[in-house]
Amino acid sequence: MKSEYNPLFSMTGRILIAVLFLPAGFSKLMNFEGTKQFVGSTGLSFPELYVVAAIAIELIAGALLLIGLRTKTAAAFLALFTFVASMLFHPFWAVPADQQFVQQLMFFKNIAIVGALMMIASLGGGAWSADARIASRAAQD
Repeated sequence: MKSEYNPLFSMTGRILIAVLFLPAGFSKLMNFEGTKQFVGSTGLSFPELYVVAAIAIELIAGALLLIGLRTKTAAAFLALFTFVASMLFHPFWAVPADQQFVQQLMFFKNIAIVGALMMIASLGGGAWSADARIASRAAQD
């Protein structure tokens, strides 16, 4: 970890991104049937599979990102997940004109989140992360 990276900013950014995914995963889990129906309404086959995958990715990778454990891998999974979900569920280019503004807004918000996740996947969790603590302990041994 380069010394010019601000550990407070790294940790805060990582946590703020993670808190997008954890409540979303819990919401899908608690409303599995409704989420399954929504996914099915898009025409995707096997909506249960998509919902289970979304819940697992959001909860597991979100928790890992929150504590900064396997941060790069968790962020990469979340970036890919968010990109795919954006393409599937916010196709502003294919909706009626009265829905385009909101769908475009949601799509580009998600793309910005993908960008932040890619930065985290590149830079890691920062000095105040479980990854850094594990690396520090390993260096001491």
